Amino acid sequence: MAYAMVSIGVIGFVVWAHHMYTVGMNVDLKAYFVAATMVIAVPTGIKIFSWIAPMQGGSIEFKGSDAVGHRLHLPVHGGRRHWRRAGGTPVSTTPCMTPTTSSRTSTTCCRFGAVFGLFAGWYYWFEKMFGIKYNGMIGGLHFWLMFIGSNVLFFPQHFLGLQGMPRRYIDYADGFHTWHYWSSVGYLITLAATTVFFIGLVEAFVRRRKGVANPWGEGATTLEWTLPSPPPFHQYSELPHFTGKGGH
Repeated sequence: MAYAMVSIGVIGFVVWAHHMYTVGMNVDLKAYFVAATMVIAVPTGIKIFSWIAPMQGGSIEFKGSDAVGHRLHLPVHGGRRHWRRAGGTPVSTTPCMTPTTSSRTSTTCCRFGAVFGLFAGWYYWFEKMFGIKYNGMIGGLHFWLMFIGSNVLFFPQHFLGLQGMPRRYIDYADGFHTWHYWSSVGYLITLAATTVFFIGLVEAFVRRRKGVANPWGEGATTLEWTLPSPPPFHQYSELPHFTGKGGH
């Protein structure tokens, strides 16, 4: 995982012109950037499967399951780099990228992959940070609304790009109305999800259900789960010794 992330960082510095196939570069230069973009998909695949592997044999509960949403969103939509998406590697090639340059397809970048990662951390450490429990049903509702809404919001943007819709336009032709309409529906669902998130936040602080030191059971073995929730300001008199096998 560490080597994969370093490789992505290094190779990421030499793939930038896959955004610039239409500026007049020669065929050999295009071939290089296509190859470099394809290569960076390898450490990215290692990273994705490293995220998925710990789920094997585990017990997944869909209560605030934003970590699952993160794992599903990032390979499909990803960030700005096309090679992070399931359809991104073909888009990095000149036959696919040239006709879609500066269209919605070439710039549809779903930030929700990162947002779900942030929400996953929020729910994972919420009880530890504040010493109170959140409502699992509200957390699950927030996840599903956000997951459905973000996909309804962003997936139509790919189709708009394939139809020829340019990016960064404040208006559009009537022929693009349908997919813009569905993107707006997705936005409203996402807005509802955000409202549910704040409702859950208020509910948790109003009800103030007392949290426990380790709500995740024996699988949570890092140092923070050995402390009460919330942790005291002064935590250890001596530097703790961590064996790396669940013992301290």
